[in-house]
Amino acid sequence: MLSLRAPIHRYFARLYARTMRKAYDRASDLVAEAMSAGGECLDCGTGNGAHFARLREQAGLSPEQCFAVEWDAASASQARDSGLRVVRADLNAGLPFPDDRFQCVFSLSVLEHLLMGCRHLREVHRVLRPGGRVVLLTPNMSAWFNVVLLVLGKMPSTGPHPDSSALVRAETPVRFRDVKASWVEDDMPVDRHLVVFSYRVLKRYLELLGFQQVTGAAYGVYPFPAFAQPLFERVDPWHAHQMVFRATK
Repeated sequence: MLSLRAPIHRYFARLYARTMRKAYDRASDLVAEAMSAGGECLDCGTGNGAHFARLREQAGLSPEQCFAVEWDAASASQARDSGLRVVRADLNAGLPFPDDRFQCVFSLSVLEHLLMGCRHLREVHRVLRPGGRVVLLTPNMSAWFNVVLLVLGKMPSTGPHPDSSALVRAETPVRFRDVKASWVEDDMPVDRHLVVFSYRVLKRYLELLGFQQVTGAAYGVYPFPAFAQPLFERVDPWHAHQMVFRATK
């Protein structure tokens, strides 16, 4: 009998790829829209700067407008080599910039890696100038596949589990890529998800911080096929895999 594991894996991998492509495209468009007013922008958790470099070109931003924060020394060095002005700092400990400076601050697939995510969002509000915008892309703890896992008594799979790669193999029914143990067990792991918001909670927290015009988009309502995803993403954003929020100070 032929195993269904491989075709199922390919099916969900294609859905995942579509989800991330759509989410990053939406976030990039929102950053470009925010920067149409001019001013400076800040990428929180820029990694090696590759995505920011593409976004900078898309939005027509000059190097003088672009700043970034990254904690990993090697990644920060790569980002500097690409022409970005990068400050090496821990996003859990605050942003090393003055109040009311930036027109746009964005964190793409970063918030879930922070232990002090709420503090980070307060800092984002502080460094944005009045009328400035924040753009966030982060996974959704209340995605349907996490709800199902919890009902079954398993651990949610918004990202690699912090305990070991063995738990990833045992507890995650659909894996989109391999995870090395060192990536989740280092003192400062690259892949570990620490605090993951739900759609409703993140929207409400942004409002509590004083942000206005808080709007969200959602991508990846599994297991529905790709052609049906746009419908379910509009009808039920609260349980999609990835969420993109925009808010104005």
